[in-house]
Formats: sequence, structure tokens, C-alpha cells
Amino acid sequence: MKRRVLFVCTANSARSLMAEALLRHMAGDRFEVASAGTEPAEPHPLALQVLQEAGIPVEGLYSKSLSELQGQYWDYVITLCEKAARECASVSSGAQQIAWDFPDPAEANRHATFALTLKELKERIGLFTLVHQKETGLKPADYNPVTVFKAMADDLRLAALLLIRDQEKLCVCELTEALEVSQPKVSRHLATLRDAGLLETERRGQWVYYYLNPRLPAWVGRVLDETAQSNRVLIERPLVQLQAMAERPVVQCP
Repeated sequence: MKRRVLFVCTANSARSLMAEALLRHMAGDRFEVASAGTEPAEPHPLALQVLQEAGIPVEGLYSKSLSELQGQYWDYVITLCEKAARECASVSSGAQQIAWDFPDPAEANRHATFALTLKELKERIGLFTLVHQKETGLKPADYNPVTVFKAMADDLRLAALLLIRDQEKLCVCELTEALEVSQPKVSRHLATLRDAGLLETERRGQWVYYYLNPRLPAWVGRVLDETAQSNRVLIERPLVQLQAMAERPVVQCP
């Protein structure tokens, strides 16, 4: 599944809009991208112009308010100015927050300034995609036992993994209820399991569901099966919590 990235600046008319278009153009096969502003305005004509001159599609780009995207799941929230960094902390509690600081080219209102901002954003986004590729480069054929066992060597992560194995698919809100821990904590542990190649995700509306990676090596599958069969007590209480949640429709996820 693609990782979700949200770029945020003040007006969402230049920097974050250009970053959205750049990342989608450079790595749209790996990332789902959006941008927003704390005080959105209209897309700046020079921002659209330099994008088009660089051969980067601008169709569908428009300025959005941060409030429109509040509550959605994001893997990364990248702010492009100090003001946005201060005001968007509550956008997605489970996201990795990254702060970049680029001067607003709209203040100069010159073509050369917008072109320079585009160049600098392209360089920074290139580094971001490279680092992300290295951090999540574990391939199904190259499962390292040390990486796998480190990912499972935590009581909460192990319980979540066994619970997902038992229920086939669970979303963060269900795991939060079942494990009786906060959503940010659950999200962090699930990210570790996913980065280790143990879990995959599926989006349904604003909810992300987790399930065992169907490409797990046979030896990993056997480890999980043996662990689950011999340690049912690890998920007994979480299963009771899930059942209680199902009996309270008001808190069910869509």
C-alpha cells in the first residue's frame, strides 16, 4: 500500500502545492500525496507556471484548508514553514511529523524565485524518497530473522500481530479498543510491524485496516502459528474487548 504524505504551509498556494505535484510526479507509485494550508488562498499563477515549465502535471491542483483533511490517516505530515509547524500538530497524531522551512516565494512574486523554490523542493523530496526507500527496503524474499524477531519482541506488538492473525483484518480503532492503549501508541507499533514486512494495509474511506502480509515466508508463518497455538492467553482479553466493542454499535468503525 502507498504511504500517505501531507504537505502543509500557510496559504497552500505555492510551496506545499508545488511539493504535492513534485512528489506525485517523482514517486506517485509509492506515495499518496495531498497538501493543505492553515490559511488557504488560491494557487499562485507563478507556482503553476514553473511546474508546467518543468513538465510536471498541474491538473487537479487546488488550495485546501487543513481542516478539510483533519482526522484522516497520514504516514507523514511535512510542514514547509514555522507557522504551519506550530498549527498542524493535531492533524494526525499517528503521523511522523517532519519540519522543513522554505521561504515563501509569493513574497517576492518573481518567476526566478518560484523556479529556485521548485529546484530546492525537488532536491529535498528526492532525498526524502531515497531515505524512505532505504528504511522500508525489506523485500519479501529477503526477510532477516533478526529484523522479524526484533519486530515481535514487544508484548504489545506481538499481541497486535496475533490478534490480526486471528481476526484477519483490524483497523487502528479496533486495536486501540482491544489492547486498551492510545491510538498514537498503537499506530507506532503497527508501523514497526509493517516496516518489518509482517503486515500490509488496506484503506476503506478514512480507515486503514491491517492484515498479515500474504507474502510472508513459510518459516515466519510457522512461527506465528506455533506462537498463537501455544499462547492463546496473549489475546484472550483483547478478544473480549473486541466482542464488547461489537455490541456497542456507536463505537464501531465504518
